[in-house]
Amino acid sequence: MTLKPILIDLTSGENGYTRLLGGPPQSVSMRSGKVVLQSGEAVGKHSTEEKEELIIILDGKGQFIFNNNHILEFNSNSVLYCPPMTENNVSNTGSTPLRYIYVVAKAL
Repeated sequence: MTLKPILIDLTSGENGYTRLLGGPPQSVSMRSGKVVLQSGEAVGKHSTEEKEELIIILDGKGQFIFNNNHILEFNSNSVLYCPPMTENNVSNTGSTPLRYIYVVAKAL
């Protein structure tokens, strides 16, 4: 597989989910997306399974809820790391839209 650099436009997708990287053939295993949650919305509980995840908060504030209701509060210009095999959820606790980028890749 021959990979090449690409430019991804972040201006589209002002609501919900927009895929940025979908894995092969764009990358070796990395996947990413842009998520926009309105006030009070949440992504929904899910597991990272065998992947690790990086969440880059662009705008807004919220909660990262993981394993048995542990909570990390965050604001814009924050980065969250989530290890493999972690059940988690992201929710918008602010009054403005929460915008973030997530990046997942297989853990070695």
